[in-house]
Amino acid sequence: MSEAAAGAVQVEAGNDDPVRRLVRRLDARYKARITGNVVLPGRPARLLPLPDELDPRLASALRARGVARLYSHQREAWDAVTAGRHTVVVTPTASGKTLCYNLPVLQDALTNRAKALYLFPTKALSQDQVAELMELNDAGNLGIRAFTFDGDTPGDARKAVRTRGDIVVSNPDMLHQGVLPHHTKWAQFFENLRYVVIDEMHSYRGVFGSHVANVIRRLRRVCRFYGSDPVFVLSSATIANPAELAEGLIGAPVTVVTDSGAPVGERHLLLWNPPVVNADLGIRASARSQATRIARMAVKSGLKTIVFAQSRLMVEVLTRYLKDVFDSDPRRPARVAAYRGGYLPGQRRETEKALRAGNVDCVIATSALELGVDIGSLDVCVLNGYPGTIAATWQRLGRAGRRQRPSLGVLVATSQPLDQYIIRNPEFFLESSPEHARIDPDQLLILLDHVRCAAFELPFRRGDRFGNENLEELLTYLEEHGVLHREADTWHWTEDSYPAQSVSLRSVAEGNFVVVDTTGGRRDIIAEVDYSSAAETLYEGAIYMVQAQTWQVERLDWTGRKAFVTRTEVDYYTDAIDYTRLKILDRFEHRQDGHTETAHGEVHLVRRIPGYKKIRYYSHENIGYGNIDLPDQEMHTTAAWWEVAPEVLAQCFPNRQQALDGFLGAAYAMHHVAALIAMSEPQDIGRAVGDGDARWFATVGADGRGQMRSLDGGERDPEHETRFRPAVFLYDNYPGGVGLAAPLYDQRDRVIGGAAQLIRDCDCRHGCPACIGPILASDEARGFSPKAAALTVLAQFQSHGPEGPA
Repeated sequence: MSEAAAGAVQVEAGNDDPVRRLVRRLDARYKARITGNVVLPGRPARLLPLPDELDPRLASALRARGVARLYSHQREAWDAVTAGRHTVVVTPTASGKTLCYNLPVLQDALTNRAKALYLFPTKALSQDQVAELMELNDAGNLGIRAFTFDGDTPGDARKAVRTRGDIVVSNPDMLHQGVLPHHTKWAQFFENLRYVVIDEMHSYRGVFGSHVANVIRRLRRVCRFYGSDPVFVLSSATIANPAELAEGLIGAPVTVVTDSGAPVGERHLLLWNPPVVNADLGIRASARSQATRIARMAVKSGLKTIVFAQSRLMVEVLTRYLKDVFDSDPRRPARVAAYRGGYLPGQRRETEKALRAGNVDCVIATSALELGVDIGSLDVCVLNGYPGTIAATWQRLGRAGRRQRPSLGVLVATSQPLDQYIIRNPEFFLESSPEHARIDPDQLLILLDHVRCAAFELPFRRGDRFGNENLEELLTYLEEHGVLHREADTWHWTEDSYPAQSVSLRSVAEGNFVVVDTTGGRRDIIAEVDYSSAAETLYEGAIYMVQAQTWQVERLDWTGRKAFVTRTEVDYYTDAIDYTRLKILDRFEHRQDGHTETAHGEVHLVRRIPGYKKIRYYSHENIGYGNIDLPDQEMHTTAAWWEVAPEVLAQCFPNRQQALDGFLGAAYAMHHVAALIAMSEPQDIGRAVGDGDARWFATVGADGRGQMRSLDGGERDPEHETRFRPAVFLYDNYPGGVGLAAPLYDQRDRVIGGAAQLIRDCDCRHGCPACIGPILASDEARGFSPKAAALTVLAQFQSHGPEGPA
């Protein structure tokens, strides 16, 4: 039954509903761990008749699939799109957004032979969409031809897609590298292009979104060349600024549809804080132990469950734990599956198919399943850690409870400060609006890359516009570097290679790594790993996991982008250690407050991964270390930083070691509060402690105390330094920066005040992972508390009265 048809029937679940029974059991057994228990009531559908002007063939196809009426937001989108207005649809997960764009596109394809381009952020979503279009096509015998065009499309099929496709389903990377540079082959398609659909718009944020906005600029430029001006239809999960983001992506005003008419089932939400296991140190039981416990209870209750983890490694660890319980008999079909980036497409399709068919009872996933891949109906969603943003949290929780059934979402807090802030202040999470999705398409490095790509596609003429910077200056710069040749008022591309090949939309550097299984003489590719993750997952000695099976990395070919692994059975997993040092290149703004300087400027960053830890399953004890010999990763970016004069530190602390511990603790709290203030994800902002000349940097050693290290990673004694002027850096974690550092400088008092509040309000005595990070509290008799040291540093940073982070 379709969503619209299902919406007409209100499903009443009695008190014996298995979801409600599970909630009662959890509340009775673990009441002290539940800091928030919220029930969001269900609501019926609001339905409107099909449009009178709808083609009869399309109307009968909809009825054949059980859709006799539309949700109110689907009808509102139809009216806007058919009137020729760019439209963005922002409604919850599983509210029928797909029909908002499929209906007007199919109508125009049937009546005017109009063509459409669909863009999805992942291949999985593209294939999902083609399957859905084909079902509608077959139901009404419409004769519409929809094809996927991505890296997996065979060479001999590509011409048919270009010339015969009514709807071409692709992704921004393929549009960027596989379509626009070869637009002359697509001339017939572009001449008749009437619609461009951009699904999962909220995923186009930060550096990826900034690149995609420039790809859309290039697309519209090529369309104008062929005489077309397509209508853009965008769909998104809930974010705070959908109109601003949509207009930033397509460079034109949009109509916003936000009032969903889809039915919603009753939703239960539990906020769960693991119990304290060491009151003095404030150490809690791990989130993974609690998430595993809740998932076990849900699956044993017969409920289909999804567990979201924050990293690929944690997906594999949780999968191992749950498979040990439910898949111990290899003769039976697997009940537990993992789903994450890095698996081969065939593996992911099999898992999706098994989920839709109801053959998997529990799936453990990264954000790869946060987007709208159809995985059927689920009952319980467990989040192993706060995803970093309110928008992503609701998006993941929305994965459970489709088709008006009651559902349960459980947010299990880790010891991270952001998690603890959210879990101790449930009203902040429940009452805050979702975050803003920010992009900066005119960031100079990104813009220049796409000006090069656009110049290859079509010559630029004087007076042309591309972005909001001075285009002629950029063209002149490229001309001086021999990339463009100017004739009168026209700039032509002169190089042999095409530039899109060297511009990645998603990462700092080109080239994924492939993982090759060499066990017993095999040469099988078992996974792919993106460049930015390779250094911390594929070093020699690393344990690499796929569906909880373990391989050991024997050799890493960095230049060839290959990791060679062999099957192994071990009782531990590995976790990389990384160091970051920064050098100040330029101060854009700075403020002197007595003996404290706060500044915002450009920095050069070097990241080194010198070794890894071996961590035993279940007990999580550290059972050894290994060395890693890999190239340093470097980038220029922007940062905000805080420094205190050496003579003031000498007055505040009896020795430099305590000052170092204080700076590391303060940086830890500031980093997490900064993510909250900037409304970004914590990984978008980096932190480091060191001196501004990159002579040394600080890190937390194996003994839990701060260590000063030199450029080669060797340990130094802070007491023997002639110049001891540590600084806390919060930097934009993208090359060139995407505008995150400047707001932190502007709101520096909120960053410092919020960090101080976070530490003061923590229940621990001397410091813990929920406030100042993994620094071991020293013996109270020695009169030193890392928590007090961090507060002392923050007091020196502070220029005005404290302000909270909210």
